[in-house]
Amino acid sequence: MKRVRLLISYDGTNYCGWQIQINGVTVEEVLNRHLTELLGEEICVIGASRTDSGVHAIGNVAVFDTETKIPAEKISFALNQRLPDDIRIQKSDEVTADWHPRYRDSIKTYEYKILNRKFPDPLRRLYTHFMYMPLDLEKMKQAAGYLVGEHDFASFCSARSQVNSTVRTVYSLDVTKTGDEISISISGNGFLYNMVRIIVGTLMKVGLGVYPPEHVKEILEAKDRYAAGPKAPAKGLTLVQIEYRE
Repeated sequence: MKRVRLLISYDGTNYCGWQIQINGVTVEEVLNRHLTELLGEEICVIGASRTDSGVHAIGNVAVFDTETKIPAEKISFALNQRLPDDIRIQKSDEVTADWHPRYRDSIKTYEYKILNRKFPDPLRRLYTHFMYMPLDLEKMKQAAGYLVGEHDFASFCSARSQVNSTVRTVYSLDVTKTGDEISISISGNGFLYNMVRIIVGTLMKVGLGVYPPEHVKEILEAKDRYAAGPKAPAKGLTLVQIEYRE
C-alpha cells in the first residue's frame, strides 16, 4: 500500500464543487470514478480544499491510498488520458502513509477577479465577476489592510459553518488592477466557509462608496455575519496554491 499525492487544476463551471453530493457532479466524484477504473480498485481521494460550486482551482491537492504497482509519478499521465478536459492533474508523487492534505501546516492562496468596465466581456464571463459601476481601488486597498493579521473572522463566515474557532490568520491581502480587471489575492493559514467571497463582497461595497474603508474594522469587531457585505459570486474565485511547510 502506498499514498499518492495529486496536484489538481480544474474549471469549476460545470461542477457542484469539490465534495461528493447527491444533487450534482463534483470534482471528487469524477476523480474517484476514473482512478477506480484506472487502478482496478476502489479509490476515495482526500482533498485539501473543498471548493464551492463554480469555484476554480490551479493548485488543489488530494491524496489516495492504492496497491497499484504503477509508479506514483506516472499516474498523472495515465489519469489525464481519462479525465474530462476541465480537470487536469499537474503532478503526482508518493508521500508517506500519514501525509494528510488538510491537517498539515500550510498557506493557502486564493485569487478573486472582478471585471470592472461598462460592458461585459463574453470571453471572461466564466472566470470574472462583472461590475459595471466604477470601484475605488485605493479605498479597497485601505480597507483590505484592516483584515491582515490574526483576527476573529466570524463576521466573514457563512452561518452554516461548523468550526470550533473562527480565528484565522491572513498573511497578505492585495488589491491590484490591470486594465479593466481587479484582482484580489489573499493568503492565510486557513479560511472559513465562504470567507474569501464575503471579504470580496465587503471590499466591493467599500469600492462603491457604501462603506468607508475604516468600517471594515467595525465589521470585524462585530463578529456578526449580518454586519459584513454580501457573498461575491463563485465564478470569480480560484484556489491558486497550497504551500505546505514541510
